[in-house]
Amino acid sequence: MGIEDYGGGQTPRADVLVVTTNDVPGYQVTEVVGEVFGLTVRSRHLGSQIGAGLKSMIGGELRGLTKTLVETRNQAMERLVDQARARGANAVLMMRFDVSEAADVGTEVCAYGTAAVISRS
Repeated sequence: MGIEDYGGGQTPRADVLVVTTNDVPGYQVTEVVGEVFGLTVRSRHLGSQIGAGLKSMIGGELRGLTKTLVETRNQAMERLVDQARARGANAVLMMRFDVSEAADVGTEVCAYGTAAVISRS
């Protein structure tokens, strides 16, 4: 498996910039659009749960679950960007992830932040 299987983030030429900071150096916020989020809930299939259970007894990384979580975070971030774009923003400031269990059947991942319009200073 390649590095892409265990990471995420934007492409260098994304039309909606997503940052975890309050501002973007060299840019000014010209409009705050408001809060946006992207949400997804993923269930684990029986095979991966059994494999993870066995692996947890002997230790080590749960690669299948790691890959699933990466895919889930990337999907949540894509939905966040889609929401920001649909509301006319070209940036999302202060992006964060929130991860929790969803009724013991899966994992909920929410990417959230503040949609804004930014321009070069």
